[in-house]
Amino acid sequence: MLKLFSPPPFPFDYDEWKALPFGERVNKLCQVWALRGYGAPVAIYSFYVLKIGLYVLGWLVFCSHTHTLGAVSDIDHWWFKPEALQKAILWSILFEVLGFGSGSGPLTARYFPPFGAFLHFFRPGTIRRPMFQNMAVVGGDRRRWLEVFLYANLVFGLLWALMAPKLNFTHIYPILMLLPVLGILDRTIFLCARAEHYWIALLCFMFPEDALAGTKVVWWAVWFWAATSKLNRHFPSVIAVMVSNSAILRSKWLKKRLYRNFPEDLRPSKTATVMAHMGTIIEYLFPLILIFGHGGTMTTVGLIVMLVFHLFITLNVPMAVPIEWNVIMVYGGFVLFGHHAETWIFDIQSLPLIAMLFLMVGVIPIVGNLVPKWVSFLMSMRYYAGNWAYSVWLFKDGCNDKLDDHLVKSSKTVVKQLSTFYDENTSNALISMVIAFRSMHLHGRVLMELVPKAVDDIDAYTWRDGELIAGIALGWNFGDGHLHNEELLQAIQRRCNFEPGQLRCIFVQSQPFFRPHHDWRIVDACDGQIASGRTKIDDIIDLQPWKQV
Repeated sequence: MLKLFSPPPFPFDYDEWKALPFGERVNKLCQVWALRGYGAPVAIYSFYVLKIGLYVLGWLVFCSHTHTLGAVSDIDHWWFKPEALQKAILWSILFEVLGFGSGSGPLTARYFPPFGAFLHFFRPGTIRRPMFQNMAVVGGDRRRWLEVFLYANLVFGLLWALMAPKLNFTHIYPILMLLPVLGILDRTIFLCARAEHYWIALLCFMFPEDALAGTKVVWWAVWFWAATSKLNRHFPSVIAVMVSNSAILRSKWLKKRLYRNFPEDLRPSKTATVMAHMGTIIEYLFPLILIFGHGGTMTTVGLIVMLVFHLFITLNVPMAVPIEWNVIMVYGGFVLFGHHAETWIFDIQSLPLIAMLFLMVGVIPIVGNLVPKWVSFLMSMRYYAGNWAYSVWLFKDGCNDKLDDHLVKSSKTVVKQLSTFYDENTSNALISMVIAFRSMHLHGRVLMELVPKAVDDIDAYTWRDGELIAGIALGWNFGDGHLHNEELLQAIQRRCNFEPGQLRCIFVQSQPFFRPHHDWRIVDACDGQIASGRTKIDDIIDLQPWKQV
């Protein structure tokens, strides 16, 4: 039984590995990742299977309280009704905003407790990320009772709507109002709720005559922009890294095929590149089939392809674990494009809804792709593309403890969380695998150029990915580097007072569309920005993850 909860042993002596030069250490980590991914214990995957089961069960319970639907035993008569999808959207918002969905559990370095979000958002004094940092009333980085009160109202409003025998405007309107207000006061909550998808879909139900057509547009936009975001040179690396971490693929021979020449050359192979291109084509193709299918064989084919597409993602258990999101994408696809195939997306009559959809699923994603520093990758709908903003935080040895000493938060730093279950070397080895995850993505190869610019002696520093910092400091993390940029660093510095050189951060921005480069900054917590620059994709595309430019 204990073996189920223990990660596979580090394939080399940890102390000997730690004594190697930095590039060699990264090299060995990448080789390990290529064959077994993160190396999560077997029991971890059962945790996520159980979570999916509870997610579906919760939806069934809430639907059974709806008079227009019915008992669980009659699900075949009501699962395709718009009210059932509406309850699924409301339940998804609640599930996510409480921290039970994306960004939860050990695969996001959340070990104990395995859920954050609500523990953080209900606690005054924790760090928040306001939209307007220096503005009176709404600014400031300390969570007040006002934010706690509004968050509690959001949770209560969602429960009230979910338990309602019949949904109407009075249930939906408060949620539609509260989420943007909370987003102004703390963008983390807005993103945590996956508002770029669920809030817009919920808005469509405020226009009963156009609700199905509008929601179809939202579903289609998610697929379209996700596919569009993959039109870059990053995605083959994503496929290799994700499939290497697969929960079901155990063949080392197949995993080696994802790389050009394991273990010497860990750039993505032709196999990974073909898989990436095929995935992009499929993600463009099946939404078009579903839009123009109008029922019949064409629609059936589109639905089957959609199911297989999302099943592939789910079974590979991507590190951000957006599993429930994949579940509702499939369910919504069957309801909207399957049972209601006759509804045409161009039949929307309401001008306010057309304008809102144009802004939310048109203008914002376009701006987010062209100028990614302005827009979260979630609002840009750039999922799975491997082209995300990210950060690396380098703590002078021992200074990492200041986070536990001075921050109000709901969980300890990651290694201390792991120490509840494992010895120190095992804990450090497991967290070190995040270095491989970051380095093996194409945008991670710029780090070999930037680390020597950031610190003179990397061996005197502890490497922590910005995702791990956001997870404990903000209560939620989901791959959005904008959450752990300079503003979070400044908030932490105001509490921890790092001295010059004790904390250096590397911030790397996403590649903009049509501009083949990554902008980056190096910032000292005390002294501010010490370097900035731009690295061209052409300069790193042929590098190994552990090689300097």
